[in-house]
Amino acid sequence: MTMRRTARIAIVGGGLAGLYAAHLLEHKGIHNYVVLEARDGWGGRIASTPAVAGGAPQDHFDLGPTWFWPDYQPQLDHLIDSLGLKRFAQSEDGDMVVERAPDGAPVRMRVSLASPPSMRLEGGMGALVDALRLGLASGNLMLGQRVQRLHCDGHHVEVDAEDAQGQSSLYQVEHVLLAVPPRLALALIGFSPLLPESLIRAWRGTATWMAPHAKYLALYDEPFWRAQGLSGEARSTRGPLGEIHDASMPGGGAALFGFFGVPGHVRRGVPEDVLRAYCRAQFTRLFGERAAAPKADFIKDWAADPWTATNADQDGPGRHGMAPPANAAEGVWKKHITGIASEWSSQFPGYLAGAIEAATNGINTILDQRT
Repeated sequence: MTMRRTARIAIVGGGLAGLYAAHLLEHKGIHNYVVLEARDGWGGRIASTPAVAGGAPQDHFDLGPTWFWPDYQPQLDHLIDSLGLKRFAQSEDGDMVVERAPDGAPVRMRVSLASPPSMRLEGGMGALVDALRLGLASGNLMLGQRVQRLHCDGHHVEVDAEDAQGQSSLYQVEHVLLAVPPRLALALIGFSPLLPESLIRAWRGTATWMAPHAKYLALYDEPFWRAQGLSGEARSTRGPLGEIHDASMPGGGAALFGFFGVPGHVRRGVPEDVLRAYCRAQFTRLFGERAAAPKADFIKDWAADPWTATNADQDGPGRHGMAPPANAAEGVWKKHITGIASEWSSQFPGYLAGAIEAATNGINTILDQRT
């Protein structure tokens, strides 16, 4: 039996853009919306490690996006302030370690501190997701709802979704906000009638941020590298990690994380326990024997995440691209669908601040259509 429901707006995707769009609707007095998220948890590409026994309350470490820059991204900064979240600067004091050749020994280098500094949140970026979600009407938030089809008759959009048990739900709405990356939307959702060909080309040609990447993160009892005068930052052409940073929480746990420097198709051919062993060996080369035995470690391979990456994203360059059009310029879809994921941001495509900007633009589009 298909569950049927009507709403003014359907938000497809429960990551930062989708939850912030719902937050804006609530503040505008619009409560007749629904957020449909295919995953079994909120946040999208914002993901954190689970709690570890004996850890501090703030010990949730980012496996997705990590940093923001208040001087350049005031809208995101204002949101973080308004939600009462605590920020801190990325730890950079000390030398960087560099591996320049496969057989060469690591070397230490003095580096200039970033200006302005990269900022992080206590509890990880998941704290931002949680704060937004807890301010929303829970009855409007639906997990485990995979949107399979959107049909527009020029007046309304039918949103056909299915849960993990195969139970179908049908939502009739006036407008759909796509809070999933454009390329992923085309890969997973059927559009009836088809979107304009020019829009399909633009969306299909837009790479999904985070999709080619993978992170390794290791937790320790203390940031022992700091006693050696090391910052925890490293660069390596030997790998498997190409870029490494201190991921420790102030007043909480110690951690190091790195971005894999090998492409997705190579990672897929290596068992995860072997990848972990390679990463531990690299941390040991760079930071000493204490790095060989983390109390916990994690790998998040975004290229293997079906709700993030398409086949076209697997071995992409991982750079921030140009924003495609967010709306159809003609046809029945013209006033009924808007892209609001970070890739649709003109200023910060792919960044956390981009999700805030694109969601704001999407809500303004809806409100402008009503005036």
